Amino acid sequence: MCLAHRAVACLGIVVAGVTALVTAVDIGDDPPQRAMSRPHRTETTKPPASRTVALHSGPVYVDSAGFLSWALLDRGTGEISGSNLTAPSDTMSMVKSWIAADYLRRATEQGVTPGPKRMRQLTIMIRDSDNVSTQTIFAELGRRASILRLIKICGLTDSRPYGDWWSNTTVSARDVVRMGVCLADGRAAGPRWTPWLLEEMRQVRGAGDFGVRHSLPARIATTVAIKNGWLLRDEDRLWHIACLAIGDGWVLGVLARYPGRLGFEYGTDLCRQVGEQVVSPV
Repeated sequence: MCLAHRAVACLGIVVAGVTALVTAVDIGDDPPQRAMSRPHRTETTKPPASRTVALHSGPVYVDSAGFLSWALLDRGTGEISGSNLTAPSDTMSMVKSWIAADYLRRATEQGVTPGPKRMRQLTIMIRDSDNVSTQTIFAELGRRASILRLIKICGLTDSRPYGDWWSNTTVSARDVVRMGVCLADGRAAGPRWTPWLLEEMRQVRGAGDFGVRHSLPARIATTVAIKNGWLLRDEDRLWHIACLAIGDGWVLGVLARYPGRLGFEYGTDLCRQVGEQVVSPV
């Protein structure tokens, strides 16, 4: 079993149920090493109507001074590929996309049309990653109960809630893309609100606009829905980064942890590098 301890990058190959360790990069003071990750494929989903990019399942070469995992879900073939697919990390603000979806789906189920104030809260929660709006809505949804619904509705297998905190929700890379396709296919928000939610995710701005779609030309990047998470955690002094991108027939997730001294931009570039190698314009 490949374990992430002290944010060590354990990049593995899974073949016929056997996990082989490829390389491990410590997060100490040694210079970053080049890590190669090879694909592991599973899962099935509905195919897309069209495709604007070519997808590459690996290997991916990234200079990482800490833990790194990624997963690509190709909705055309139904395969998930990536590295460290089941290794745990946390969501930070990435989970706000689910919180918005959970609220909207439940509102429809209850026959409620959200008013202008609530729609404004949802907008700034997605576009600007507003924490106050998130806390308000998450509390209304039952906090931990909302994360349990995420796991059940989206079919996640490696995820779990962390008390009543949304930021610390545990996920794996493969669960990130499972959540992404759940957002895209309407299970999360329901048919009425899914187009609205994806469009809000395309309008993410400010500090949260980074990562995968920055590896794509503008004509494609503007069509990619994203929600990212980022936090320099006090408990371990590591930057925690989570990237979710939903494109035309594909979903890509990247999770990373690395020493705080390397800065926020180091993590945003890790997501961009993975995106650059896995998703290319056609």
